[in-house]
Amino acid sequence: MVELPPAPSRPSGGRWRALVPVALRWALPVLWVLWASLAWWVEPRETTAAQLDRDLAAGRVVTYQRASGWVDDDAYWGSRPQPRYDTQGEMLAWSVPSGRIRYAFGEPPDAQSHPGGPESTELPAGLDARLAAVAGPWQSAGAAAHRIADAAGLLAGAVTLLWLVRLVGGAPPLVGTRWFWYWIGLLPFGVGVLAWSYREMWRPPSAPPPDRGSGWRGVGWLLLAGIGIAALVSAARALLGVAVVPG
Repeated sequence: MVELPPAPSRPSGGRWRALVPVALRWALPVLWVLWASLAWWVEPRETTAAQLDRDLAAGRVVTYQRASGWVDDDAYWGSRPQPRYDTQGEMLAWSVPSGRIRYAFGEPPDAQSHPGGPESTELPAGLDARLAAVAGPWQSAGAAAHRIADAAGLLAGAVTLLWLVRLVGGAPPLVGTRWFWYWIGLLPFGVGVLAWSYREMWRPPSAPPPDRGSGWRGVGWLLLAGIGIAALVSAARALLGVAVVPG
């Protein structure tokens, strides 16, 4: 009897282990670009009470909320700005059908229905009726004014989750320790996640460098780079305006 040699066995999961890094290498920057585009579109932009009046006259107010400012809770980079709800607040935030979010202080220039003087700092009580009348049909029709903002939040969550899973459960990073990249990954706008993707997945060194980044070095880079990014954004906003660089 002739015995046939056993068929070579395939390593279990070997193909998937080879495909995951390649897929992740492309997924992170692509998801980040999608997030950045949507986040830029829905980032709240300060405007005037006159713009609110025009949006009301055209029936473009979908949702609205009185507030006394924005919640600043040092949330992670992908979170959505939230108004600080206040029924007597002088700020009004509203969304339009395109998904954009606007906010203004003061009152629309409508002297008959809004008798507040030019120095008034409160949105007039009579404005609520106009807002409800315009936004009511949108709500009854099931309009999702914040759908784009919700999509941006989901994309940011997906980028963060993929990065954390790979950082914690994947092969040890080469350029820095896991703690080093954890702190770098907290940089605003997902810049740290992009830096990790570039140095560890797109252009990794052939061997760990002798001055491999530690957790403390990551904290230092987080502070310095965070200040630098904030300064660049402020300068770009002053140069280009809030329409191009909102916030």
